[in-house]
Amino acid sequence: MKLRIAGTVNDSIVDGPGIRFAIFVQGCPHNCEGCHNPQTHDFSGGEETDTDSLLKRIEGNPLLDGVTFSGGEPFCQAQALAYLGRQIKSLGLNVITYTGYEFEELYANREQNGWGELLEVTDYLIDGEFILAKKDWEIKFRGSSNQRYIDCQASLRAGQAIETEP
Repeated sequence: MKLRIAGTVNDSIVDGPGIRFAIFVQGCPHNCEGCHNPQTHDFSGGEETDTDSLLKRIEGNPLLDGVTFSGGEPFCQAQALAYLGRQIKSLGLNVITYTGYEFEELYANREQNGWGELLEVTDYLIDGEFILAKKDWEIKFRGSSNQRYIDCQASLRAGQAIETEP
């Protein structure tokens, strides 16, 4: 499947716990003030790639603990990321997805746009728009204090967001 990305990081230690392969998707509707990745906002920017080539790179790194979908907004390309996520999970790796949406909105609309499929392959979801006034250097793997680190699978079972610690 095709995916528009801004770039990747092969051995990230800042995009979730452990050593991670981070995929920064291209395109974001949120345009948060002070965004860490403003170059990812333009939906026509970046480059088109395919999920198979990304999977080969992931498979080629035996040090990985997991893969992080960041952006941009991953839920704008939910179906392609869900497809890739299922393959990643079959390798025994975990998946973290960053989103500017809140879990409650994604859950309520999970039957549309492939959102439910992406939630199903996501182990941990970091949700909420970045809010510059709530920027916090002390919290792990989040930029602002309104963002939550959510156990996505437990949340899907419960039908509500269940926060956890990284």
